[in-house]
Amino acid sequence: MAKELHKDICKEKVFEFIYNKYIKDLQSFLFYKYGDTSNPVDMAQDAFVKLWNNCNSVSSSKAKSYLYTVANNMALNAVKHEKVVLKYKQENKKNYTNETPEFLLEEEQFLQQYKSVLEGLKEEYRVAFLLNKVEGKKHSEIAELLGITQKVVEYRIYTAFKTLKKELKGFKIK
Repeated sequence: MAKELHKDICKEKVFEFIYNKYIKDLQSFLFYKYGDTSNPVDMAQDAFVKLWNNCNSVSSSKAKSYLYTVANNMALNAVKHEKVVLKYKQENKKNYTNETPEFLLEEEQFLQQYKSVLEGLKEEYRVAFLLNKVEGKKHSEIAELLGITQKVVEYRIYTAFKTLKKELKGFKIK
């Protein structure tokens, strides 16, 4: 039985020797087999990192085989991942709705009318209403923000509601 020259890969000098011996060949192998898109330099580096992390379980005679196997598996996983990404990109996205054209037209018209009524409100009512319903602020927060009492805020929001209900048919808001 031949005696191994370097038994412990975990020693820095031995690992450095193996790294210098196989790095270029491993990068070339990955480049020729999978092309530049798989980033062969990074994959070779990652294979050496795995070798370093498992240096106690890999003998120096098996280091080359271990490196090539790990690098090949990483490249295959990358290719597999790219196929999944490509398949996902190629899937047809749902570009339709179940609403009827009439509903969509009514919705657009209602939105236009709603915006028009909002624009017609006095600024103080509109601001209080939007702060409460759009931004979700409490009456006390709005009062503090605007420098008015909470009762005035409540009145402004109530008045905005009243105007919206009067101007818009079927207007309901929570």
